[in-house]
Amino acid sequence: MGHVDDVIADRLKFLAEYVDELRSYQERAATFRVYLDDKMLRRAVERALQVAVEACLDIGRRLIALEGFRYPEDNKDVFQVLAEEGVVSKELLPRLLDMASFRNLIVHDYVRIDDARVYAILKKCLGDFDEYARAIGAYLERRE
Repeated sequence: MGHVDDVIADRLKFLAEYVDELRSYQERAATFRVYLDDKMLRRAVERALQVAVEACLDIGRRLIALEGFRYPEDNKDVFQVLAEEGVVSKELLPRLLDMASFRNLIVHDYVRIDDARVYAILKKCLGDFDEYARAIGAYLERRE
């Protein structure tokens, strides 16, 4: 891994830490009721999800710049470009696009955060982060 890829390596490590943190919240939020009743837990989950998605976007933007892929128009387009270039699978892409939408909602439309949606993401979608990290890692290995 060259110096240039250190940024990606650091972000991947950071992403893994946040996903581990989210898994511990997943255990704490045993039921939706428990999740709803714990405001600190809800805030922590929302923030950790936001940061995890930001890390995915940072990794994607960095890789796009390194490889000279077409410049993404917005956050969703970062994942679109990665799919076009075969970095991430067509199967993973819709889930990544959902991630980008969710991040925009949390950042810009935070008054309308849907607790049920956040809880569902916490319970069902953490594997998407792992899959993304694996796809990036596999791409970097192929590239060497």
